[in-house]
Amino acid sequence: MLNFIGAGLGLFVGAALAWRRGGNRLDIAQWAAVFTLIGFLVGTIVMLIVPAPV
Repeated sequence: MLNFIGAGLGLFVGAALAWRRGGNRLDIAQWAAVFTLIGFLVGTIVMLIVPAPV
């Protein structure tokens, strides 16, 4: 579940950063996609490291 939360946060952060830097629609989409992948991977790693509550 944390991987989807990380992907959602990455999507928002990437799009916001590109928009603040004055990017066009394709720039915003690319930044959002890259940050989504990064957030997904970070969330997956956290899920593997942090034990699930019992």
